[in-house]
Amino acid sequence: MRMSQKKILLAFGAVTTATLLMCSGGRWSRTADRLQPKCPALRPEAKHTNVAFLKTHKTASSTVQNLLFRFAERNNLTVALPTQECGHQFCYPRPFDRQFVHPHTLAPNVVGNHMRYDAVQLRRLMPADTRYVTILREPAAMFESLFSYYNRHCKTFQRVPEGSLDAFLERPWRYYRPRDQGSMYARNTLTFDLGGDKDHPATDAAYARSFAAEVERVFSLVMIAEHFDESLVLLRHILSWDLDDVVYVKLNMRAPGSKRRLTPGLAGKIRAWNWIDAHLYDHFNASLWRRLAALGSACVDREVRLLRAAKERLLAGCFGGQRPLLRLAGQIQNKDLRPWQPSAKVGIMGYDLPANLSSGSSGSTRELCLKLVMAEVQYTRILLRSQSVRYHRNRQAPLPLLSRPLPAASTDRTAATGLPSLSNQAS
Repeated sequence: MRMSQKKILLAFGAVTTATLLMCSGGRWSRTADRLQPKCPALRPEAKHTNVAFLKTHKTASSTVQNLLFRFAERNNLTVALPTQECGHQFCYPRPFDRQFVHPHTLAPNVVGNHMRYDAVQLRRLMPADTRYVTILREPAAMFESLFSYYNRHCKTFQRVPEGSLDAFLERPWRYYRPRDQGSMYARNTLTFDLGGDKDHPATDAAYARSFAAEVERVFSLVMIAEHFDESLVLLRHILSWDLDDVVYVKLNMRAPGSKRRLTPGLAGKIRAWNWIDAHLYDHFNASLWRRLAALGSACVDREVRLLRAAKERLLAGCFGGQRPLLRLAGQIQNKDLRPWQPSAKVGIMGYDLPANLSSGSSGSTRELCLKLVMAEVQYTRILLRSQSVRYHRNRQAPLPLLSRPLPAASTDRTAATGLPSLSNQAS
């Protein structure tokens, strides 16, 4: 009899608990978040503020650059920016040189505009404790994007009849010239951006392995575009940043009509043509998931969920509860928000701010929202202007009576950072 009573009580308790959970809804969800296993604690030291981001092409790198720019502005950091002769890139595709940096943006904490990596020159520019970060994208999808985006700016692609990707991949050596203008967009673009030899013979498979190992020694994190939020979880832990520091919106996207779905056969041809990039991607995609596994799936899932919730809160604050106004570049009213459009045949998407934003928001909120969706070229120009003002103001300020001497520059940056030189073979 006692056993029957216990069973009845247990059953009643289970039904009651289930009813309470269904009724409490969101309150239980928030409680469950708090009860989930916590992620490993972020490092106790202050936020890491010296970051070199190697901005690769067509990899969601503009989105990463934007959050770095915003972090730098909020924390009064200096961003290295190109000289006016270089435009908004560091005289790409020439290997990076410290002389390409505008003097008003020295000495920098952050660098994030397009460059071709040169280990020696970049170490001369950045502090010894700089964390190096880059991002890769699946090579087939990336090459399809490159072929569309740079079709009018790459001589190799211009030779292809009717701009046919299929025709190019059928006989790529018929159209490709290693020394052509824009040839870095036509083969192993990731390898080129990282300072490697995009035309290294495919018979030397060991080159791809050694190059991947070299990149791994240099970079604290290699993000993966297809797993962007998960990559940001790792970035946040590596840099000891707050969740709000990595909130973003996607930038510089092509319109759906400008994209092409690839067949498995075509994707295979692209990976074979871009064989070094394919090896790099596979290597670092596997590396990313090993590092995420070390954090724990419950931790990563929770942080991704919190990141997306933070993004929704920011967007709601910026756009009055509405989604950003996603539009083709030519339809955007605010010129500061129009992304660069490579040709009339490629639709690039950007954002417009709601018309009522200016009337209902503070000046700081409007600026935050504007920077969140600002295109790269315009943001670079605005940053250069503000940093030039600061540069001239600091030069006019009287020197303090007492000042701490700057630490002597290390004569062995490799020993200080663990960063060996990457290849800088001409292509």
